[in-house]
Amino acid sequence: MTDRRVTLLFAGITGLTIVVLVFIIGYIMVNGLPGLTLSFLLESPREMGRTGGIFPAIVGTVLLTGIALFIAAPVGILTAVYLTEYTRDTWLPKVVRFGTESLAGIPSIIFGLFGFLFFVIYLDLGWSVLSGALTLSAMILPTIVRTSEEAIRAVPDAYREVSLALGSTRWQTVTSVVLPSAKPGIMTGVMLAIGRAIGETAAVIFTAGSSLRLPRTLLDSTRTLPVHFYILAREGISLENAYSTAFVLILLILAINIAAHTIMNRLTGKER
Repeated sequence: MTDRRVTLLFAGITGLTIVVLVFIIGYIMVNGLPGLTLSFLLESPREMGRTGGIFPAIVGTVLLTGIALFIAAPVGILTAVYLTEYTRDTWLPKVVRFGTESLAGIPSIIFGLFGFLFFVIYLDLGWSVLSGALTLSAMILPTIVRTSEEAIRAVPDAYREVSLALGSTRWQTVTSVVLPSAKPGIMTGVMLAIGRAIGETAAVIFTAGSSLRLPRTLLDSTRTLPVHFYILAREGISLENAYSTAFVLILLILAINIAAHTIMNRLTGKER
């Protein structure tokens, strides 16, 4: 197959993918936009979600994702730094890499069962924001570790050699040279992790529950937007509100991606 045919093939596949994505998002927008009002965003659900809004679900989504990221991001990045900068190619980093790759492929329902048995029952945290956040942090940790490790490995060795030759310690080299150079790749991994955490349903139901009330403490049960959408659609409570909830979820993910892209451009000095 000639290069021209290969190019045309990939261009066709890419175009088809874009068309499918636009159709899906457009269909959700058309069905969800009519119900998207200010009261829908700021009110609490009533009649099991048949009427009212989704404000507690928005708060629950932001809380779970934020706490999970607060836990997983530092641990994942420091683990990646340790694997790339402080260990040689021995059995320990190989075991850690195999473990992270295996965990990244485990279905979310397994994480949900683990979180339910360990955090909810064994640690007696109950269905709560904390249980859900800890479970989500375990889910997104492998993604952050692997992407951060690849980003750090992509930094040229010459950067490290010059820094060490100037008298910097290994830690100073890592914090002042390696990590700033690897920021775009690390941010990409964090964004992938945020997307997975926000869109998770199965693990959250098992650990955070599905309470319609606004959580007041980390030990209160909560409901996220994907869980709210799932329950509304699965139980046939209100398809109109389900579409509007899905539309809000898409807008939230889009806003986070735009914010992260802007932050990444500022960090890398590419913003003009």
